[in-house]
Amino acid sequence: MKSVLVLDNVTAGYGPTVIIENLSLALQAGDVLAVLGRNGVGKSTLMKTIVGQTRLHGGEIHLKGEAISHRPSYRRALAGIGFVPQERDIFGTLTIEENLRIAARPGRWTVEEIFDLFPNLAGRRRSHGDEISGGEQQMLSIGRALVGNPDVLLLDEPMEGLAPVIVDQILKVLHTLRSDGGLAIVLVEQYALMALEFAPRTIVLDRGRAIFDGKSNELSADPQLMASCLGLAGALE
Repeated sequence: MKSVLVLDNVTAGYGPTVIIENLSLALQAGDVLAVLGRNGVGKSTLMKTIVGQTRLHGGEIHLKGEAISHRPSYRRALAGIGFVPQERDIFGTLTIEENLRIAARPGRWTVEEIFDLFPNLAGRRRSHGDEISGGEQQMLSIGRALVGNPDVLLLDEPMEGLAPVIVDQILKVLHTLRSDGGLAIVLVEQYALMALEFAPRTIVLDRGRAIFDGKSNELSADPQLMASCLGLAGALE
């Protein structure tokens, strides 16, 4: 099967500063990948590099066989990359429904299907983005990425700062997306065990390089490897 997303020896950062170095990976449709590592090792930079928000120092990025390394962010989104950033970046002056409709493109996910996926949003569809809770904003950010009907969905710490009940709701949605099998999903997550359980494959970054790339169950079953890759705190979360 042809890879939907390929990073080939990618080196990138901000201005002259290199954050990720010589990183390669390939994902097929339906693949689910967790990206783990201590704070500041380049996880978010990897996501931003894929969507075109960093400076590429070397290597190539391909989406569905086409080079996108030098395309601006909006063209990468149109080509099939959906991004849920840490900052959420919803439009506070627009309603929930308006936030979704301006991002909608033909395909599997419609605005009404997003409301089915997130009932909390359906009941508040006419509320503005700056009037809803942080958890609802995160649901809206995920929904907005989905209505663009991407081939690849990137999620940068979607559970950060959320109440446990909201985390459970979002995790249920992510499991639904995984079961559908059409999307390649890349999840950056601070809760290591949750991410390892969700994603069959994991990459662990350290100082911008991949120090582990393999099956998640192999990593979670080896406490020494978990400790060496993630630190004791990461291994116990």
